[in-house]
Amino acid sequence: MEQKIVILDFGSQTTQLIARRIRELNTFCEILPYNKFPDNTEGIIGVVLSGSPLSVYDADSFHIDFNKIAGHFPLLGICYGAQLTAQTYGGKVEACPTREYGRAALSQLEGTDPLLKDIPLNSQVWMSHGDTITALPNGFHCIASTESVRYAAFRSDNEAVWGVQFHPEVFHSIHGSLLLKNFVVDICGSQQQWSPSAFVEETVAELRATLQDDHVILGLSGGVDSTVAAVLLHKAIGQNLTCIFVDHGMLRKNEFTRVLADYQTLGLNVIGVDASAKFFADLKGVTEPEAKRKIIGRDFIEVFETEAHKISNVKWLAQGTIYPDRIESLNITGKVIKSHHNVGGLPERMNLKLCEPLKWLFKDEVRRVGRELNIPKSLIGRHPFPGPGLAVRILGDITPEKVAMLQEADDIFISNMQAWALPDNKTLYDEVWQAGAILLPVNSVGVMGDERTYEKAVALRAVTSTDAMTADWAHLPYEFLAKVSNEIINQVKGINRVCYDISSKPPSTIEWE
Repeated sequence: MEQKIVILDFGSQTTQLIARRIRELNTFCEILPYNKFPDNTEGIIGVVLSGSPLSVYDADSFHIDFNKIAGHFPLLGICYGAQLTAQTYGGKVEACPTREYGRAALSQLEGTDPLLKDIPLNSQVWMSHGDTITALPNGFHCIASTESVRYAAFRSDNEAVWGVQFHPEVFHSIHGSLLLKNFVVDICGSQQQWSPSAFVEETVAELRATLQDDHVILGLSGGVDSTVAAVLLHKAIGQNLTCIFVDHGMLRKNEFTRVLADYQTLGLNVIGVDASAKFFADLKGVTEPEAKRKIIGRDFIEVFETEAHKISNVKWLAQGTIYPDRIESLNITGKVIKSHHNVGGLPERMNLKLCEPLKWLFKDEVRRVGRELNIPKSLIGRHPFPGPGLAVRILGDITPEKVAMLQEADDIFISNMQAWALPDNKTLYDEVWQAGAILLPVNSVGVMGDERTYEKAVALRAVTSTDAMTADWAHLPYEFLAKVSNEIINQVKGINRVCYDISSKPPSTIEWE
């Protein structure tokens, strides 16, 4: 049975970061709601308790049965998880006079403790809590402090139980990854066997055993996730996989023909469907963002279903669902945060079973698997692109003329980014997580030659991120922005103004709609 770390989620915004840091240690981990610790514990080698927006002494705070974990598996509590551990064992947690947030330094530490192995004195950590532990339980002792937090880290004298009131998973905790390595590898005994090559080997074998001679259909989008899912399935079942690539008319410039050609070089069995006329007709006059998304989703299902019924003996629908899609679909209270972008409702509607070969992977892991499968960089290195395409980058109603205008502006932006050379054989495109142009529903006055113009404005958006949970606006060179602005205004008829979006997520989202 494969080794794994279980992360019990109490609602922290950084729970996914804990998982990503552990995966970086070539160790499989799974995020579960705080109250869903599995009855079948085979393969579990350690448990991590996440942070939370709640206080442990709140009436509605989340609690767990420590008897199922402590004494059975090494345990690490982070922030709320540490405070819950201290309180449960008889310690005291109280509100801080002022919220402890931001950088701090470990001013005292017990360097002999295995959790703190090789972590130096004054190592920077990141605090984010409104409560603090004011007394440790009997049988526990302090192993690290900061200037303002007496019990920054502690451990049990008798059990493999640790707690830290800072966040080792975030970038600002300089030696946080080392602390997690000390826990996962040295304390829990991970053999660090989780790797892209191992994932490919195991997943292909599992797909062959599960699917056997069944036929599978998959909706391709041209994006990284569906592409990697398709290549994995093709490796497992060959021509029993049929991919359907629907053009809703709002893809990037020449994307439909270019991506189809790329897929053919991979040997995939792909059906390309140009359904743009239907989508444009159904979107006519619609301006509300969610209404646009629902129409595109509905139409995609109708087109996909029509094409799928032309294929005989189909028993499975494959999707490129990745781990964050499933985590974000439900929060720890069971309420929907957001629905992910895959084809909801189709499996039941078409009486198909669902196949999701990437359901345990984060986006960066999907790319690593793609490289392991020798998928070309032109596909595996693509920026994320919204399922509704340019429809959610055109504010207001959708027309073929607006789409064509935005396609040209977007193509200038992206092609310049791909051509802008950086050191180490990288380009500006490689350094940015996601980028695109947005057509604004306003006209502005301009002057071209001796004539007054009254034309459209576009906003350029580029962000840096690791997983899209948070994102910062990309600090693109002024020379680059000037070049792109000049080319758009000079070459795209109908646009006379270019702006650059410098808002981060949160509070702004990456997409405008």
